[in-house]
Amino acid sequence: MSSEAERSEASKRAGSEATREQEDGESERSEHPGVSNGERSDPGDGEAERSETSKRAGSEATREQEDDESERSERPEASSGERSDPRDGEAERSEASKRAGSEATHEHGEAGIDGNEATSGVTTGAVGAIRADDAVLPDESLLRVRDLDAGYGDLQILADIDLDVGRGEYVTVVGPNGAGKSTVMKSVFGLTTYMGGTVEFADAAIHGLPPEAIIHEGIGYVPQTDNVFESLSVRENLEMGAYVLDEVPEDRIETIYDRFPILRERSDQRAGTMSGGQRQMLAMGRALMLDPDLLLLDEPSAGLAPDLVAEMFDRIDRINDDGTAVLMVEQNAKEALRRCDRGYVLVNGENAYVDTGDALLADEQVRKDFLGG
Repeated sequence: MSSEAERSEASKRAGSEATREQEDGESERSEHPGVSNGERSDPGDGEAERSETSKRAGSEATREQEDDESERSERPEASSGERSDPRDGEAERSEASKRAGSEATHEHGEAGIDGNEATSGVTTGAVGAIRADDAVLPDESLLRVRDLDAGYGDLQILADIDLDVGRGEYVTVVGPNGAGKSTVMKSVFGLTTYMGGTVEFADAAIHGLPPEAIIHEGIGYVPQTDNVFESLSVRENLEMGAYVLDEVPEDRIETIYDRFPILRERSDQRAGTMSGGQRQMLAMGRALMLDPDLLLLDEPSAGLAPDLVAEMFDRIDRINDDGTAVLMVEQNAKEALRRCDRGYVLVNGENAYVDTGDALLADEQVRKDFLGG
């Protein structure tokens, strides 16, 4: 009896399998373009077709298994337990295509953000002005800054700053508020927290040195504010500019008086009672007492009456014409770029553009983003 039952059960299974094979064959014909494009099957060949279908199914299963194993061997994540279903190949390719497009869009967006620096609206690839990475350096750099990171305490302001000033060159640094322009000046003069990179002056490393050591190297610095001793006279302020020397050089004082005649007239006047423009001249005169090779000027026109701004720039021009290199941060960007040899545009503590002053002024994107159009 059990043998009869087994034969009956086997017969049922065979019939069921035949039915499934026939359904699979019909399904396959509906899915294969070749069948729908005029390849008609003979109904009398059903058994042969089912057999051929079974063979094809087995062959396809083998190929899919081989493809699956090949894919797992090429993809580390698949060999680590993440097995893909061969039937999902098309879906995976579609998803990969979507991811590639998304990543390309994301990378394009990041490039725009890196160039734009979010707060300033700078766009990459401006026609005319040279991006900082493509900067043409002077033949001989008096000041050479590379990959400078600096800030105040634990707060980093500057990141990977590159900057050069050639001997006798006039260089201006411009950019939006908060770009780190004044921090560049202070970092060169040793007034910030050094975090990395190099600052070289006349081929000697000065990064990490205190201001009293840097001034001996031949750099003068005029800060934007608190740049005179208000309780001292004009002459006493000039003498303070030479405090590192054993005695005050009278010839240097006379040279400063010749350059700024108003200081001779006010020699005994207390600095605190002078006008803003006169104080700025005194501050520059004091910084020039040691006849530096490089003069750092931080916003020299700040607080001056409009009719005195042009006069101040003229005086800076003459200082440079006499052979002193000038590195200046200036809020009056257009006027500064008109007069300088080369300009740097800083955005969020990073280099954005560097080119001649005329080229930066002529660049449409630079004008739009930084110069008011």
